[in-house]
Amino acid sequence: MSGDFSIHRVVTAGVLGAGRPEYPPGGVPIENNVFVIGDEQAVLIIDAAHDVEAIAEVVGERDVLGILLTHGHEDHVNEAVALADRLDSHLYLHPADLFLWEETHGQDRLPDFELADGAVFAVAGVELTTIHTPGHTPGSVSFYAEKIATLFSGDTLFEGGPGATRWEYSDFTQIMASVDSRLLTLPATTTAWPGHGAATTIGAEAPQYKAWIERGW
Repeated sequence: MSGDFSIHRVVTAGVLGAGRPEYPPGGVPIENNVFVIGDEQAVLIIDAAHDVEAIAEVVGERDVLGILLTHGHEDHVNEAVALADRLDSHLYLHPADLFLWEETHGQDRLPDFELADGAVFAVAGVELTTIHTPGHTPGSVSFYAEKIATLFSGDTLFEGGPGATRWEYSDFTQIMASVDSRLLTLPATTTAWPGHGAATTIGAEAPQYKAWIERGW
């Protein structure tokens, strides 16, 4: 691993659901985490939310090896096409979330490659392993970098509980199974970075699992 390896969190701000009848008029303001990870030569990007310029500024002149999307919700992919074009890179999304992608981008421009459970991406001597963690959406994934004890959990695991499962395609039982069997089994010292908000650790979240089950969300 290069000595200048870094994780840069870019907090981007936008509006979710503008013009959609299920949301308030004008949409809902929201902030997302976008992660740029790598060294001074090359990076991977996790998610593509709201602000192409802010993300591109962090990338600078570095080579973008791929843009990895944790799931297909609008606020995680709304700038994916523009970002890929701007940075001359490829988009990766789990195929089970293509229906969500199409709600934002239609069918004319699809992600370049399908994410699969176990797929590995490498940058600056660090490998990210794709973990399929359905429940929030059918195609939700997390990315685990064992070498740096870091998990990028998307909207599957947050500080204080799992992601929301209020949509017809979501499943609370399924997300809890994903969290229990795929994420809470990682080392307790693993830092977990979600798609929104602050980081936590596996060790901090694991003892709360039964309480989450009991509260039902």
